[in-house]
Amino acid sequence: MTSYVKNLLLLTFLGYCIVLTGCARSANPDVERGSLFQFRDGYPELRTSSIGFLSPDDNPQINVTSDIVLGSLIYTTEDDIRMARVSLEIRILEKDGDFSKTVQKSFDIEQEFEGSYISQEVFTHEEVIDVKPGNFEVIVTALDQTSGRASSRTSEANIPDPEHPEINITTVRLLGKIAGAPSDRFFPITTYTVPSRLDSLKFEFQVTNNDVEDPLTIETRLLKYPADTSHARPMNFNNYSPSSLPYIGVDMRRPDVVDSGIRRLDEPGSVLIEFKYELFERGTYRFEVETTDGDGETLYRARDFSVMSENYPNIQSPRELAEPLIYLMDRRDHERLMEIEDERELKEAIDRFWLSNVGNMNKARSVINLYYERVEQANKQFTNFKEGWKTDLGMIYILFGPPWYVDRYLNTMQWAYSYDRSDPRYNFTFERPSIRNEFFPFDNYLMQRNQQYFNVQYRQMQLWLSGAILTTRL
Repeated sequence: MTSYVKNLLLLTFLGYCIVLTGCARSANPDVERGSLFQFRDGYPELRTSSIGFLSPDDNPQINVTSDIVLGSLIYTTEDDIRMARVSLEIRILEKDGDFSKTVQKSFDIEQEFEGSYISQEVFTHEEVIDVKPGNFEVIVTALDQTSGRASSRTSEANIPDPEHPEINITTVRLLGKIAGAPSDRFFPITTYTVPSRLDSLKFEFQVTNNDVEDPLTIETRLLKYPADTSHARPMNFNNYSPSSLPYIGVDMRRPDVVDSGIRRLDEPGSVLIEFKYELFERGTYRFEVETTDGDGETLYRARDFSVMSENYPNIQSPRELAEPLIYLMDRRDHERLMEIEDERELKEAIDRFWLSNVGNMNKARSVINLYYERVEQANKQFTNFKEGWKTDLGMIYILFGPPWYVDRYLNTMQWAYSYDRSDPRYNFTFERPSIRNEFFPFDNYLMQRNQQYFNVQYRQMQLWLSGAILTTRL
């Protein structure tokens, strides 16, 4: 990460993103979406994924991948070495039985920091655990031994019984490979988002066939959904039209088929199937697998993901630094900035923008750090089908910071930046057009815009550009 961005301040804001969904199912158990970003101030940031499968010897196993964000840990210095100590506990609980298993690991993590910056990269641990056939809940807990604080994530895994085989498809696992790595060096992706610095993706799933005489047909499809990728429009503009893509968010009804195929399994037993692709352009995707069991019922599994910017959710490259400046720049000036193709020239143009406005270099450095800290925080708190900083919630969070008060209703959320909850200048309302459910798994809160917000946004922009944002409460 560039010197622009130092240690990401992890604010206690997770509760602001929790919404009510009534009786609607919030997730489709047949669709894997990876972990959402999750963090609390002072707690380790943990992301996990798990998949149940049969080994080549038909031993039931669960593969658990855990990612811990390095910048979320507390470090101590010993002999000029900065060290964090982490304990990882993996609990396997049978959902309809009494089988359980616990695996515990401890790690000493050394980090070299540039100044005070702590990496937002992740420490990854992969564990393969022998179990019995069945359906399981997988609970992973990461304990920061320095702070004594822990975070937990829960997922599910199921493994068919090889003694009584039935037609089965496991969870679809998503893996990625970084450009320049060996052709077989894929790593599990635990999140819904996929950074575009990867050069290829791999999908893995295991299929069990129990019919010796009737070959099993596996259909696969790679879909791309029309999704909004635009940044939030200014606060004083008109509200989005109900027929527009920014209002709809993702059109789940009209996907484009990027790839499709049919594979036949002529032999009984379990087989691991892989599909490899070069990384796709930025957008919202689903890889799905389908077959039919012995009773004629459809078996379906899928993995949703979205390709984001190069280092997502972090802000590192000049282009990643330039994009969020749309909230502080005239639209035409920003368009000219984004037309600069040379990375070095783009970085120099960003430097000139900040220094020419703030004036003082030391103050400019502090303003820059604060601005991009908020961009990264917005990415981790408000990401849905597009980058968190591009959402309406992300724009307000970046410009004004975390709200003082939050009120939530079924489809409405209100943010207040004033003790006077009736003050229209610093109380903002967000409406959710579509309730989050198994068919639309995203929160897409849209700000209720008003022409009177022109002066409010202009004043806030000036606080940033002058550097006065460092001494105000917003």
